[in-house]
Amino acid sequence: MKRSGLLTFLIIFTALIFIGRLFYLQVLNNSYAVPALNSSAVKTTYDYPARGYVYDRNGTLLVANQLSYDIMVIPREVKPLDTLEFCSLLKITKEDFIRKLDKATHYSTRIPSPFLIELSKNDYAYLQEKMHKFKGFFIIKRSLREYPINAAPNVLGYISEVNESMIKKNPYYQLGELIGTAGIEKTYEDILRGTKGVKYIQRDRFNKEIGSYKNGIYDTLPVPGKDITLTLDSKLQQYGEALMVNKRGGIVAIEPSSGEILALVSTPTFDPNLMVGRERSKNFTKLYLDTISNPLLDRGLQGEYPPGSPFKVITALAALQENVITPSTTIRCINNKYHYGNRTMDCHCNTFGSPIELNKAIYRSCNSYFANAYKKAIEKYPTSTEGMDVWSNHVKSFGLGNYLNNDLSVGQKGLVPDGNFYNKWYPNNRWTATYNISNAIGQGEILTTPIQLANMTVAVANRGFYFIPHIVKTIKDKELNSKFTTPINTTINKEHFEPVIEGLFNVFENPRGTARGSKVSGIEICGKTGTAENPHGQDHSIFIAFAPKDNPKIAIAVFVENGYWGSRWAGPIASLMIEKYLNGATTRPWVEQNMFNGSLQHEYEKELLQETIDIEK
Repeated sequence: MKRSGLLTFLIIFTALIFIGRLFYLQVLNNSYAVPALNSSAVKTTYDYPARGYVYDRNGTLLVANQLSYDIMVIPREVKPLDTLEFCSLLKITKEDFIRKLDKATHYSTRIPSPFLIELSKNDYAYLQEKMHKFKGFFIIKRSLREYPINAAPNVLGYISEVNESMIKKNPYYQLGELIGTAGIEKTYEDILRGTKGVKYIQRDRFNKEIGSYKNGIYDTLPVPGKDITLTLDSKLQQYGEALMVNKRGGIVAIEPSSGEILALVSTPTFDPNLMVGRERSKNFTKLYLDTISNPLLDRGLQGEYPPGSPFKVITALAALQENVITPSTTIRCINNKYHYGNRTMDCHCNTFGSPIELNKAIYRSCNSYFANAYKKAIEKYPTSTEGMDVWSNHVKSFGLGNYLNNDLSVGQKGLVPDGNFYNKWYPNNRWTATYNISNAIGQGEILTTPIQLANMTVAVANRGFYFIPHIVKTIKDKELNSKFTTPINTTINKEHFEPVIEGLFNVFENPRGTARGSKVSGIEICGKTGTAENPHGQDHSIFIAFAPKDNPKIAIAVFVENGYWGSRWAGPIASLMIEKYLNGATTRPWVEQNMFNGSLQHEYEKELLQETIDIEK
C-alpha cells in the first residue's frame, strides 16, 4: 500500500507540474501568443508614436515634432535591382549602398534595418511612386524633433539612433529606432517616447503578404508619448543666454519656494536644431571636437570651480551653529592680511584695522574674519579630524558635495573635504585648521558647481531648507515624484540665518557694499560677490543672490570664467536676471548693453596660449 500510495503521489505531482507549466505558457506568459520575430511566415512591422511635446512653465512650446521618412531594408528579401538608379534616387554612392546593406545584413537578414533615414517630404513624395521596383526596401514614417525656440539645448537634449549596446540593455528598441540621448529627452525617455504599435502580417509559401495574422488579434496601436511642462521660463532663459554671449560659464536660477529651475544657462551654447536631420551626426561631431569652446559641456551642471567668497556664507553659518562666534563678535583685519604663524592670507576689505563684526565682514567680504571663524569651528573639538567632520556635515547639508538627486541627465558632485581627506595627506592627525585655512573663503580643496551654489542660496533664502532642484513641473496624466516636493533641512538653526541675510542685504545697500553698483531700485536683493582663483589665467567672476529679501521668488548663481572679480560681470548679470524675472523688464539699459556687448574672448585666447606654452615646456 505504501508503494502504491507513493506511486499515486508521484503521478499526481508530475501531472500538476505539467498543468502548471502549460497554464503559465498559455495564459500568463504572452511571449508565445504572438509569432516569433524570426518566423518566415509572419512579418512584424512597427507603428511609431509621436513623442510628447515639451512646454515651458508659461505654456510656450519648446519641443515639437515633424514628420520624417526612413527607408528600411529586409536583406533576405532584396532582389536584383538597378543599383545605379536606386543610388541616384537616394543621392548616395554605390559604395554607400554596399556598406549600408552589409551593415543591415550583419544585424539580421530577417528583421528590418534602417537603410537611409530622415528623408525630406519632397524626397518621400518622389520616391514613394518608385519603391515598388526595389524589393526588400520600404518606407516608414517617423517623428523627429523640432525646436521653435533657439534656447536651452543643454536642458532639452536630443534624440539619436540606438546602437547595438543600447539594444542589448533594452530589447524594446530595434536597430534604427530613436532614443533620448541627452537632457530631458534622456531623463524622461520612457514618458516622452510613448509605446510603439505592432502589426503582424501573414505570408504565404511564396513569401507574399496575404493579410493580417489571425485577423489582427495580436496587433497593438501606438500610444503617443506624454506631454511635459518644464519649470523653465523660456524668456528668462533666452535673456540669460544673450547676457552670456562671448563669455563662458553658467547661470542657474531657482524658485526657492519649490526648487523649480527657472533658468539653466550654459555658454558657449548651440542651436538645438543642429541635432535634427541627416546632418545631426556631422554637427554633433563638430561640436564634440570643439575642445576649446566645449559647447556640449553643461557648465551649470558639470563645471566644477572653487566657490570663492560666496562660500563665506556657509563659513559664517557653521561658526554660528557651533557657537564659536555671535553676530557681534569682532576681529581686526591688520594691514589687509590674516596672520597665522609666519604666514599670511591677503584680504581686500580695507577696514584699516578697525573692529569688524559679522555684518560688515559679509558686505566688505573680509577674509580675515571668516578665516578666524573657520579656525574656531574646527578647533572647538578635541582633534582636527572631529572638527573637520562636523564642519563638513554642516556644509554638505546645503547640498554641496553631491549630485543633488535631481532629474537632470548630467552633473558633477564637486568636493567637500572631511577629516579623513586630510588624514591621507597628514597621517596621525598631525594637522590643524591653518593647514587648510583657504577653505574658509571658498578656495582650498572645495569645488562646487553653479547649480550647487544656486541651491545653497535657496537654502539661505528659505532660512534653512531647500527642495531638490528639478526641471520638470508637470507630466500629463502623471504625478511628479514626491521627492521634489519634500523639504530638506540643513543642520543650521533658523535663528542664525537672519544676521547673515542682513549682511547679504547690505552687500547691495551699504555704500561700501561690494555689489552696491548692481543695486536695483524697488527690489530688495541679498547677495554675495566672489572671485575664484584660476591658476591658468584671469580669475573667475562669481555671484549669488536672491530676491526679494522676504518671501523670495528667485535665487541665482552666476559663474563667468575669466571674468576678473564678482562685481565686474557676474554681479550685473545676476541683478539684471532678477529684475527681468520679477518685473518683466529692466531699467538700466547702459548696464544691459555692457553685458550684451561685453566679450571675454581675449582672455580665453590668452589662457589657451599660456596653456600651449606650459605644455611645450
